[in-house]
Amino acid sequence: PKQYAMGSYTSDRLSLTTVCTIAIFLIPFLSSSSASNKHYRDSSNRRVSAVVDPCYDINGAKRCIPEFVNAAFNTPVEASSTCGISGPSRYCDDSDSGGACHQCDDTDVKHRYPPIHLTDLNNPNNVTCWRSDPIPEQSHASPNAPPDNVTLTLPLGKKYEITYISLQFCPKTPKPDSIAIYKSMDYGKTWQPFQFYSSQCRRVYGRPNRATITKANEQEALCTDSHRYNGGDSISSRIAFSTLEGRPSASEFDNSPVLQDWVTATDIRVVFNRMHFPANSDDMLDIFDQTTLPPIIKSAASAIESAAGIVDSDKNTKLDAPEVVIIKSAKDLQNHEPMLIEDPSAAESARKALAPVVTTIQPQVSISYSYSVADFAVGGRCKCNGHASKCITEGSQGHLVCDCKHNTAGRDCGQV
Repeated sequence: PKQYAMGSYTSDRLSLTTVCTIAIFLIPFLSSSSASNKHYRDSSNRRVSAVVDPCYDINGAKRCIPEFVNAAFNTPVEASSTCGISGPSRYCDDSDSGGACHQCDDTDVKHRYPPIHLTDLNNPNNVTCWRSDPIPEQSHASPNAPPDNVTLTLPLGKKYEITYISLQFCPKTPKPDSIAIYKSMDYGKTWQPFQFYSSQCRRVYGRPNRATITKANEQEALCTDSHRYNGGDSISSRIAFSTLEGRPSASEFDNSPVLQDWVTATDIRVVFNRMHFPANSDDMLDIFDQTTLPPIIKSAASAIESAAGIVDSDKNTKLDAPEVVIIKSAKDLQNHEPMLIEDPSAAESARKALAPVVTTIQPQVSISYSYSVADFAVGGRCKCNGHASKCITEGSQGHLVCDCKHNTAGRDCGQV
């Protein structure tokens, strides 16, 4: 026969009542997709499951945030330049990888590199790439050449709190020297600097290299050359910008309106300014790009052209150019004293006579590089100001909005 001790029975009834009361109290706050399961034991030690909304606990409302995601995944990217769109073009591997050249053709599925490849599934065993139009080597052989300004613009669809921005470059392609990252907080109407990368920060972006961050400049975009030295290999490499790294108030992020504003963005834009700078670009003289030479060198170069038959000084028209330009020595070139060949027919004789000290310059073969990115990722959370645990699509156009709780409303739960 079953026997119950009165005190024990009362205690069991009280425990069961408490569990039921908690479950009933939580029912109004249940959320089907973002909720988590909590498990309890009843008086008979049976497992009882209750679904709990992350935005509430037994004491009522509490701060909640959406899950961390790659906000760029499968999001269309607008590229200012894509190879093969205007017809087949050629691009070449990095010289350290052999320099082999390939064809890009947007009409050929095997040779097309559209921007959708930037944000598709990043599979290391099947790398897909976006490539820009080819950039002739001459366009970045001079330190004074204009910037390339190839841009990638990523609309996130709503405000996000960004944790990192990552770019993985395609195999056998060089990591660009100078890259600027911008953010917009108003859906692309205005843009603010977010981060700069360059081997020559002050020259390209007017900023010091690796400046110190203090609480006085926590919202300042910095410039660094660290991307040139992370691992020593620029082939098929990655850069990753951490928005809070080195910011003094990062450990108190929830209480720092300055940093909360700093990491907020609706759109991200990446601008590739320079593929690379020539070696010793601060003091080198680019003898191939006549437009950047000092006047004395320009006049010397013109003298060479005129004497060697490249330019008809009377008609100022181009004639057949010789295969080489002959100079006395590197020292004479530095002193701007090129050897002038008065009689073009004497070029071969001069070449033989001065063989020990002659420097010859063969015509350049155009090697076309392109900016090439395999993966464009943006890690962060939907910004809901602590009042939603997820974002949902809404309306016929599928706008992304916060699933607001705590009697709040608006796209970012900013309305009470």
